[in-house]
Amino acid sequence: METLPTENAISAAIVQNFSKKLLESLVLDVAIVGGGPSALVAARKLAEAGLKVAIFERKLAPGGGTWGGGMLFNEVVVQESAFHLLDEAGIAHKPVEGASGYHILDSVEMASGLIYNAIKAGAKIFNSVSVEDVIFKNDAIGGLVINWTPVERLGMHVDPLTVVASCVIDGTGHPCEIVQLAVKKAQIKLETPTGGIIGERPMWVAEGEPSTIENTREYYPGLFACGMCANNIMGGYRMGPIFGGMLLSGEKVAKLVIQKLKK
Repeated sequence: METLPTENAISAAIVQNFSKKLLESLVLDVAIVGGGPSALVAARKLAEAGLKVAIFERKLAPGGGTWGGGMLFNEVVVQESAFHLLDEAGIAHKPVEGASGYHILDSVEMASGLIYNAIKAGAKIFNSVSVEDVIFKNDAIGGLVINWTPVERLGMHVDPLTVVASCVIDGTGHPCEIVQLAVKKAQIKLETPTGGIIGERPMWVAEGEPSTIENTREYYPGLFACGMCANNIMGGYRMGPIFGGMLLSGEKVAKLVIQKLKK
């Protein structure tokens, strides 16, 4: 075999390894859009269950709104019911003085810990990738239409690629972009009281946390939602920098998807 100059060997390794990773992810059990905390927990749980799962994240860095904490004070709070998910990921946390049942933690540690654990479990993460459409066949959502984020933002006329998936999870947060696409382009009716997206309500922490978990579900065959995306669809209340509901939502959506695929 011809020996390449060092510069070419490095370039070749990047092209070959990324191409292999992408080729292996063109047909998935689960495609997750958005790399926020709920999506990262879901990806880890799904990968640990032996499913083929990948996250497609529009931004350069996965982690969603975790990194900035509360108003760029990079600390977040998690309630007791979600401590086990922090412990599983090896993320440190300590009690909040004067608020029983709540712990505070470093938001950068949380974001990086969730990313690391998802990848180590076997999930793939594709950053700087935008989803511009969904695959809709046989009255079910069956995958994604993807392109590079710079292509999208520059308005370049570049055709996308497709990813086929048995299940799609919308983890795009407040805008619920994938469900919006499905409603608009496939003209589907969701499993909501109105058949459409109800819209997120104002902040109410005590209600927002449990509603995030409650609203995590399958809204159309093959299409699931987690995190704040689920609250927007079902009309739940907004939360503050408390992330337990987000983590538990990721755990719940993984269980729902596993149950569906095992059937």
